[in-house]
Amino acid sequence: MVTALAALLLVVLASLALGVRDIAPAEVWRALTSPVAGFMDHDVVLDQRLPRTIVGLAAGVALGTAGTLIQGVTRNPIADPGLLGLNSGASLAVVCAVWLFGVTSPIGYVWFAFLGAAAAAAIVFSVGRGQPVRLALVGAAVTALITPLITLVLLRDQQAFNLYRFWSVGSLTGRGLDTVTALWPFIVVGVVLAAVLSHRLNMLALGDDVATALGQRVGTTRTLAAIAIVLLAGTATSLAGPIALVGLVVPHAARRLVGTDYRWIMGIGALLGPVMLLSADVLGRLILPRSELEAGVVAALLGAPVLIAVARSRNVVGA
Repeated sequence: MVTALAALLLVVLASLALGVRDIAPAEVWRALTSPVAGFMDHDVVLDQRLPRTIVGLAAGVALGTAGTLIQGVTRNPIADPGLLGLNSGASLAVVCAVWLFGVTSPIGYVWFAFLGAAAAAAIVFSVGRGQPVRLALVGAAVTALITPLITLVLLRDQQAFNLYRFWSVGSLTGRGLDTVTALWPFIVVGVVLAAVLSHRLNMLALGDDVATALGQRVGTTRTLAAIAIVLLAGTATSLAGPIALVGLVVPHAARRLVGTDYRWIMGIGALLGPVMLLSADVLGRLILPRSELEAGVVAALLGAPVLIAVARSRNVVGA
């Protein structure tokens, strides 16, 4: 826990200090505590880097917690929010919002993304009926169905194509604090619900029959988990776009630190999610300092080797 907290504080400082214009930590602190109007360094910290850092914190917590919950409830070590079709559902909703309603701002289509993710998850969970393998198959089928629909809309509308290609790569830029203010209650409810379910996930990891024998209502647990996943993953996708692999990598890193008890994994995952997402954002600024590389691209580059390692490993700790 201490290691994860220290890493989070360090990456938050890096997010506020590093970029095209590097700012000393002492100046960052002065900008936060006693800002001077019109001073360039303080304006950069408060107007540009602080909002994207807060967005990264919120989206990272949501992704890390959602990924841990998904792997726990499906007992699938390579599951993440994309497995349930949430990303594709949000993407289709955003494309339709631009095409049908002319929505062009992040705060405008954030609710469409959230509702699209929720609708996709509702279909997956209602058809999958809580069975891990069936959930994965239905999620893949929903994604396969939605993807050509997105392509069809993009081919018909140039404006939708231009906006979607920037949103779909996953980025922390261009999102204001008003977006976080509107969505933070969903994250809080999702995190609290995930924390309450963490003990049940320990029993669920033993198998449905054992969990039932121990007195757990498996169906109720999966229903509550589905609600939390929709709240968390839907909010994260709304805030930062469909960022891949953060929800997959974080639970494995958490298990390396604290073992297999979901009461600890859930908390560590909530800390490591923003660590990974903000690290990806900072690296994107440093790799291409003049134009920046989006956080979603860097997160995928960081997460892909981990996914390969998990697939190759013979002693993966199953969710």
